[in-house]
Parts: sequence; structure tokens; C-alpha cells
Amino acid sequence: MSPPPLQTLDEPNLEALVELMFLAAFADGEFSPEERIHFARSVESLTDRRIPQSTMDTLLQTVVEQLHKEGRAARLASLKERLASPQARKVAFFLAAQVVVADGIVRSSERELLLDVAAALELDQAEAAEIVRKLAAS
Repeated sequence: MSPPPLQTLDEPNLEALVELMFLAAFADGEFSPEERIHFARSVESLTDRRIPQSTMDTLLQTVVEQLHKEGRAARLASLKERLASPQARKVAFFLAAQVVVADGIVRSSERELLLDVAAALELDQAEAAEIVRKLAAS
């Protein structure tokens, strides 16, 4: 199973996608230096380096600040606005789910995040659950 194509997403959509992937990586409240390096490399690869490292660093710093200030629900609502098309939302959910299942363990905090993401992005819950199931099985 592979992610839907990213070529059609513009920079604001890519930044929203990166924010959601970060929220998925940070679902358990930890984001070690090693995880940050791996995350940055993954995002570079997925976005064909369309987001410069300096922009990435600023974006992640802003995401952490906004997450602490506004809370997860507000950040997810913001993502819904920025990921306006159903295709962009599906891409974002798929990639967030990939981040969650990458270590082979889906923790309850990560499962809760994915449920919140699917609801916030107005995705079909059954389809979202199927994406997670298939990713976890592969």
C-alpha cells in the first residue's frame, strides 16, 4: 500500500501535511532528537525536498508552540481548513497513519489521535480504520 500522489499539493497543503505527520509522531508526547532526524528525512523524501530545511525547522517550532497554546483540537480544525480538498485530507491521513504504525506498535494515544484526525478531516471512519488496519498489517 502506497500513499496517494503528493505532486498536486501546493506548499500550504504540504506544510499542513507535515504538521499532521508531526502531530502523529508526537502523539505520545515525545519527540527525541533521533526521531526528529528520522522524521525530517522522511518528510524530505515524501515531499521531494519541496520544503527547505529552514522552513521545516520553523514549521516544527511553530507547530509545537501552537499545540501547547491551542491544544490538539484547534490544530486539527486548522488542518481541516488548510487541507481543503478531500484528496489532500486523505493523503494527510494516510501519511499520519504511516507515521503511527512505523514502529509496529499502535499505542492508545496514537489510535485516539487517528480517530480524532479522521473525524476532524471529515473522513469516513470505516475507510480510515481500514487504512490503519492495512498499514499495520504490512
